[in-house]
Amino acid sequence: MSNLPQLGLVCITSSNQVRYRTVTRKRLLQLSSEEQQQVLRQLYQDNLQRINKALDFCVANNIKLYRVTSSLFPFADTPEGESVLNEFDCELKATGDRSQSLGIRIVIHPDQFVVLSSDTPSVIENSIKILQMQAMIFDKLGLPRSPWAMMEVHGGKGDRAERLINVIRDLPEGIRSRLALENDEYAYSASEILEVCRAANIPMVFDAHHHVIHEKLDTYEDPSVPEILAAARSTWHLPEWQIVHISNGREAFGDPHHSDLISVMPTSYRNAPWIEVEAKLKEQAIEKLRTEWLSPLLVVS
Repeated sequence: MSNLPQLGLVCITSSNQVRYRTVTRKRLLQLSSEEQQQVLRQLYQDNLQRINKALDFCVANNIKLYRVTSSLFPFADTPEGESVLNEFDCELKATGDRSQSLGIRIVIHPDQFVVLSSDTPSVIENSIKILQMQAMIFDKLGLPRSPWAMMEVHGGKGDRAERLINVIRDLPEGIRSRLALENDEYAYSASEILEVCRAANIPMVFDAHHHVIHEKLDTYEDPSVPEILAAARSTWHLPEWQIVHISNGREAFGDPHHSDLISVMPTSYRNAPWIEVEAKLKEQAIEKLRTEWLSPLLVVS
């Protein structure tokens, strides 16, 4: 299937094979500084083992794209967390080297608190802090400072394109070199995010489901879908690195809630090199797409 799209696993599996540990801020703040470090040390050690298990799973299932959880090392942006994480530098580099030697592309989608277009300076400042933490983790993994190791976020506050562009242009190189923007259902249409990406000189991640919801379309076969897919590809310095997202509505075609499996694919996605599969049943959805969507394409090709 080398000439067909690569289907990507998002964070965890529907089984218990790929799961991660976390800790709440409330629990952590109840502890002394020394106790916090002990808790984080064990958690980071466990999650390092689990990301390696995720790589094992990807190898066993021939998955070449893996979106790692944004809470892989929680509180690594605090003095206690960063100090503990520094203890794992060698293990982190070995894990990153292993992913690259296995040909598994690692990307991340930081959480909804990242809003680079906010009207509130402190929100933008905190958003950049979150992205700096993720960039630090990617640097420790030895992942390239390029969209190959993509850090992808949404546009955030609507009607703030100019502010978003200016903030992106001023980001530290470790973030900006990896950053990509995705269209969403409500605030930023695909065409709006496309223009922001062109102005900021960063890649666009096209989400066909977000697009049809935003534009109130009833099919992925609308001419705008292949048009925007092609336009988004032009924002990638290396077109063969282009990533897109796919999901289906749970209750209806335009439902923003994700379904368990993917039953409907845009025909134009045959030309998408990398597809993150955003479905509740994760690896089962990937297998279904391989059987019902990719296999017939292989016969045709």
